[in-house]
Amino acid sequence: MNPLLEQSKFQTRRALLFNGLRGLGGIALGSMLGADGLHAAAEKSSAGFALRGTHFPPKVKRVIYLFFSGGPSHIDTFDYKPAMRKIHGTELPDSIRNGQRITGMTSGQKEFPCVAPMFEFERFGKHGTWVNKNLLPYTSQIVDDITIIKTMNSEAINHDPAITYINTGTQQLGHPSLGAWLSYGLGSLNQNLPGYVVMISKGRGQSQALYSRLWGSGFLPSKHQGVNFRSAGDPVLFLSNPAGIDQATRRKMLDGIAKINQAKFQEVGDPEIHDRISQYEMAYRMQTSVPELMDMADESEKTFELYGPSSKKKGTFAANCILARRLVERGVRYIQLFHRGWDQHGALPQNIRMQCEDTDQPSSALVQDLKQRGMLEDTLVICGGEFGRTIYSQGKLTETDHGRDHHGRCFHTWMAGGGIKAGIEYGETDDYSYNILKDGVHIRDFNATILHQLGIDHERFTHRHLGLDQSLTGVVEKAKVVQGILA
Repeated sequence: MNPLLEQSKFQTRRALLFNGLRGLGGIALGSMLGADGLHAAAEKSSAGFALRGTHFPPKVKRVIYLFFSGGPSHIDTFDYKPAMRKIHGTELPDSIRNGQRITGMTSGQKEFPCVAPMFEFERFGKHGTWVNKNLLPYTSQIVDDITIIKTMNSEAINHDPAITYINTGTQQLGHPSLGAWLSYGLGSLNQNLPGYVVMISKGRGQSQALYSRLWGSGFLPSKHQGVNFRSAGDPVLFLSNPAGIDQATRRKMLDGIAKINQAKFQEVGDPEIHDRISQYEMAYRMQTSVPELMDMADESEKTFELYGPSSKKKGTFAANCILARRLVERGVRYIQLFHRGWDQHGALPQNIRMQCEDTDQPSSALVQDLKQRGMLEDTLVICGGEFGRTIYSQGKLTETDHGRDHHGRCFHTWMAGGGIKAGIEYGETDDYSYNILKDGVHIRDFNATILHQLGIDHERFTHRHLGLDQSLTGVVEKAKVVQGILA
């Protein structure tokens, strides 16, 4: 027996089996996908890929989300009530807590003493909005331009599920982020920059971890995931050419890779291959567009003064706010700034003061800057975290040492921009800032409202996955648009 002949026969059988299985797999997959075929399945939603026009006229074109990771205390910022001074030091009544779930960090506490804010509050604006004037002197000056939602709520009481919930619409992992949904549905307004950009800054308090899945694409095509701009080195990893490689060489390399990928697509029909090609091309274009974006030499001194003393320092929240404005000027659809350090279980008066020093002026400046440039009317600015903090003290009840635990029953988020009422407070909580009395806004409702402002009906914007028409606002639970905050 000729061993070479036997080897040849073996390879032929293996190739036959491989091609046969691949063919059967293709038939089975084609059957599951129906007449539209493989490519249509990857792009399929109830309204189609890059919505063929929005469901109704949009109020805004883009979104800037200032996300304060860790849970800012609503009690120490906006939800002040004079009655808090009277209940300071008293035990949280069982009738208020009402058996509600609390975290493991305070479940062992024998006492739950209420603690009023250690700061001065004052009424600002036409409607007399209560604002902590010590912590938020700049935000207090724009209350007539923003709506403060006082009754945001979530079932999650720990950081990871809570921040996953508000960013992806579910506590389960593997789902697309809000920005990915928007990129998938609306596409980009600028072909030389990503449609979804993320920037991260760190405050001087205790920081919770952030994970790339918070801006990931989940089960949507990978090209819709957020691009994380870094503050040191290259803004985007691997954007620069390696040593010895010029633009002409890189162009030839990309053309060659594109031919290989296209051949592979013809062979297996995987739409993710086309996404890979488009991402290579985006990276090539970004080699020119990103350095121009990040170079703030053309910004005036007046602008830097508006955003505050740290605005010239790369990686600060203030500098990222300026970059966010530059990104929306260039047509980027969704920008999310994560600022870490709001998890204040102890020494809250000191730590929240430092956090607000970093964020108060730049947040206010961003709204003012967009407004004076005529861009606020078609830009939605959002500012908030994954939950709030408890009225009862965690740790020592002193002016400097006390902290507050997580509280998802009610917390605050403010919004400004096109189609949003200006200068109002929406919703009402009890005197303990513990329970909602009226007009609760679940985070599903909040996400539905964001989509609505961009011209998207959240019930009609879905993607078929695992046999379900998945959506940002959930499959089973019913979300509603918060009409009371819409102009």
